[in-house]
Amino acid sequence: MKLAHKDLLRLATVGSVDDGKSTLIGRLLVDTRQLFDDQLDAVVAASEKRGVGDLDLSFVTDGLRAEREQGITIDVAYRYAATPSRKFIIADCPGHIQYTRNMATGASTADLALVVLNVAHGLKEQSRRHLCIAALLGVRSIVVAVNKMDEVNWSESAYQGVVDELDTLANELGFESVISIPVSALLGDNVVDPSPNTPWFDGPTVLHALENSQAGSWSGAEGARLPIQWVLRQPGGGRTYAGMLNGANLQVGDVVTLLPANIATTITAINSGSGPRELATTGLSIDVALDAETDAGRGDLIATAPLPTVTKEFAATICWFGEAPLRVGQRLRLKHTSKVTPVRISALTGVVDIATLAIDANTMLQTNEIGLATLQSADALVVDDYRDNRVSGSFVLIDEVTNATVAAGMVGRAAFL
Repeated sequence: MKLAHKDLLRLATVGSVDDGKSTLIGRLLVDTRQLFDDQLDAVVAASEKRGVGDLDLSFVTDGLRAEREQGITIDVAYRYAATPSRKFIIADCPGHIQYTRNMATGASTADLALVVLNVAHGLKEQSRRHLCIAALLGVRSIVVAVNKMDEVNWSESAYQGVVDELDTLANELGFESVISIPVSALLGDNVVDPSPNTPWFDGPTVLHALENSQAGSWSGAEGARLPIQWVLRQPGGGRTYAGMLNGANLQVGDVVTLLPANIATTITAINSGSGPRELATTGLSIDVALDAETDAGRGDLIATAPLPTVTKEFAATICWFGEAPLRVGQRLRLKHTSKVTPVRISALTGVVDIATLAIDANTMLQTNEIGLATLQSADALVVDDYRDNRVSGSFVLIDEVTNATVAAGMVGRAAFL
């Protein structure tokens, strides 16, 4: 029986280069019949062009011509799938260290990380880095595909060695749910259907684990948050304030606070693309009318209790992607929700050692390093701790000269640091 409503699970694949992330996603999509004939034909043609046989499953997600020609994942590839019980948005993230920023983008809205590890190599440095970033970005559940089991003759001891190493790190990073599965993405074992090659394993397949994982964790924060993107003038006079709702739901009659002005008022009307409504759920783009006249504009925020903090200085955890090191005193632009403001790095208090998760004293961040910093902004910001709200607790840093995004930031200190 088909369900009337399907949960939507957002998942990101993480892991090191050549561990088989793209092949695993390709296998999932092919074996669950999610591809059209012309898509399969394109993959076959690309496979033949590179001389890798009839069907290289990694090409299912490597959508850019440059990726197919080089045989590596460069950009985040989003794919959509559905089973009788669930819908999926799958972000296939690149494994190469130079594309770490792309991986962070893919994991930023994920409910779950699908971790792919080569059983012969275990946890490599880049896999550890990806798991650290996933934990920083609020991912609390992981499904671990211990891949290429066919290359070690389906050895239970080889599998268990990788699982033990992974469990130790997952515990240190604070993941709440860890499911490990021995698979061969190339051959399809334990991906969609159980494999006869692992009689010693009585756990779920990858698909079964994904179908039964919790969804919606990225939006389940306390307190409604509506960052204002546009002020809309209404026919006959009056204004409404438009943006995407996150955190908790909003309904007509709710008492809200406009920040940073700290004006208490009431929601008198809510509109969406489908028309007026009494209740707005998180993730919906809406515009609201307020009981009080205000001069609110883009970058302000409408909130319900518990209220966020209004500040010009805050501590943060930063993933640095810039080619030149980040140093104390450096000036950048900060984009937080719908607000952009100049910012200065007033302190750098340490760098995370990926191997030990210890904080090493340092006054600069190199490319792809994760560190702790204090930032001072020119304008007041309305922020939550990232652990409380993944939207109002996150930001990016932008180079003022090149306009390149050079860092992803989380307000506060990660739970595992």
